[in-house]
Amino acid sequence: MRTKAIFQLLIMGFLANSLVGQNGKLLHRELVTLNDSLKQRLSVVPNFQKALDSTQLYKITYESDGLRINGYLATPIKSGTYPVIIYNRGGNRDYGALNDLSASYLLRNIANWGYVVVASNYRGGGGSEGMEEFGGKDVNDIHNLLPILANVKKADSSRIGIYGWSRGGMMTYRVLAETCKFKAAIVGAGAANELRGKNERSEMEKYVYSQIIPNYENNKEEELKKRSAIYWTNKLCKTTPILLLHGSSDWRVSPKDALDMADSLYTYKHPFRLHFYEGGDHGLREYRKETNNAVKAFLDYYVRDEKKHPDMEPHGR
Repeated sequence: MRTKAIFQLLIMGFLANSLVGQNGKLLHRELVTLNDSLKQRLSVVPNFQKALDSTQLYKITYESDGLRINGYLATPIKSGTYPVIIYNRGGNRDYGALNDLSASYLLRNIANWGYVVVASNYRGGGGSEGMEEFGGKDVNDIHNLLPILANVKKADSSRIGIYGWSRGGMMTYRVLAETCKFKAAIVGAGAANELRGKNERSEMEKYVYSQIIPNYENNKEEELKKRSAIYWTNKLCKTTPILLLHGSSDWRVSPKDALDMADSLYTYKHPFRLHFYEGGDHGLREYRKETNNAVKAFLDYYVRDEKKHPDMEPHGR
């Protein structure tokens, strides 16, 4: 009987380890071919034809916590190995989910700079299995993108950056509090204080927080603070420099989130750079060229070229 019990425990342990080992397993990869209608819509984007000619885009499905999660992968066509960017989309559930059009616009642009780019639609959105948690367990869907890189021959997994916009900025902060794997991070119009978001945009509580954040009604403040980096800036990996981008006319995420994060990062001597654009909206559409240049320069310096951030202590003459 004892031998049988030990055998059963060994089998259970083996199965448990096997299930854990599936995280990040690439289940499906399919090349995206844009139809003429989508090409026409993207033709107005500066340099898009160059990005189209120099990159490839794939739909992917991978495993995260036993769920089938959908996403996208963009790579340069030219042979070689390239640094990697994980892109974290904004929105919630299907709103803001990446599709062939948005993935082509967002991911191929970065791939055209000489990067492998991978992005998740998170659980509960874009056809992915599971339930959205808006910065809860769905953060694992970002962590579980990393093992996929072993199946991408062009990916140099020793050089990885992370880039998130809006809700994706909040997700980026969550990831940076849990790992030091990233050479640099970029947060565009990133939500850093969900308590402020609740007070300034009541529809966020009604249609987002209350519907998809677990245990929200019983513990509102604690759940929102878990998703608000301003309350735990000291936990962010200090070896990951952060570029903050925000417009002063953003009504979706308060511009004060970026200003408060800059102040908090400064307090903890965390390496960061702030670009605050006068009159810029949530997507910084008025400053697209400027923001793309700033993003590329930051990624090239810290991720591609692996430069170290400067001394954060007071110094000089």
